[in-house]
Amino acid sequence: MSAAAAITWQGLKGACLALPVLIAAVLAGAMIGETPLAPDLVLSVLANKLAGAGLPVDPVDQGIIWSYRLPRALVAGACGAALAVAGVVLQALLRNALADPYILGISAGASTGAVAVTIAGLGGGALSLSFGAFNGALLAFGFVAILARAAGAGGSRAAAAQIVLAGIAGSQLFNALTAFIIAKSANADQARGIMFWLMGNMSGVRWPDVWLAVPLALAGWVICRFHARALDAFTFGTDSAASLGIPVRRAQVILICATALTTAVMVSIVGSIGFVGLVIPHAARFLVGPGHRKLMPAAALTGAVFLIGADIVSRIIIPGQVLPIGVVTALIGAPSFAVILVRGRRAAR
Repeated sequence: MSAAAAITWQGLKGACLALPVLIAAVLAGAMIGETPLAPDLVLSVLANKLAGAGLPVDPVDQGIIWSYRLPRALVAGACGAALAVAGVVLQALLRNALADPYILGISAGASTGAVAVTIAGLGGGALSLSFGAFNGALLAFGFVAILARAAGAGGSRAAAAQIVLAGIAGSQLFNALTAFIIAKSANADQARGIMFWLMGNMSGVRWPDVWLAVPLALAGWVICRFHARALDAFTFGTDSAASLGIPVRRAQVILICATALTTAVMVSIVGSIGFVGLVIPHAARFLVGPGHRKLMPAAALTGAVFLIGADIVSRIIIPGQVLPIGVVTALIGAPSFAVILVRGRRAAR
């Protein structure tokens, strides 16, 4: 068997193993909640909606499954996969185990855009929170990119450090703008609502968000997966990547823009969800190793399942109340990252 055929066979085998796991996670997201619903009920709703089966289903149960829980599960899966893949890419490009999708200031910019629309009244009520968050995220990314380029006189060896420092500066600037707008213009109810959104809020997710999040997550994964060989090379530095024939500058621009765009869209839909892009790449490396050809699918699947599970926990952990999903990911992600740090230190000895 040729090498190309072996790689294709491994990819098909991995897809056959991953698809049932992902489907099971989505079905669990549709079944589990404050009101548990039976698996056959969920399958009946899917049969009615997708195939016109006409099975008898209570309209209330059908509305809960089709209009509320299923879109949440699908968007959670797409968001988890996109953030995990973005974390894999940025940790390789920046050669920094602590890099995550929000290091480019995207989350801070999205926060500023959201509060500018909802609290400061930018757009006169014609703009949605998601639209404001998306444009704020792009504005922050543009600021960080310009700042990093302006500081780029030191050459490629310092590029990673310059991007990290520019991201920190951009995050601090846009966080300050967010705090200023809230302090100046928000009443108590507005401040509470925007803080809930900033911690990750999937309560407003509906099918239009699915049609945006899922295709974009798939497109971002395909782009990053196509550059798996380049990412393997980047882990040894840009000089090593260039010596292997990798077009360093073009690959960096494509990968950073892809991760920035997908992160901006996910943040605009669900708010800021921490630790997914930081912890999941390390967990995936523990499962399949550092090679990005296997790491990318593993991280996407692990991130999707993790965030669907976190969304389920956010709905059932406190009866009668839905927690921000970012609280759940932090409660799970912080101890997990501590374990990863301790294991890594011991392995390095």
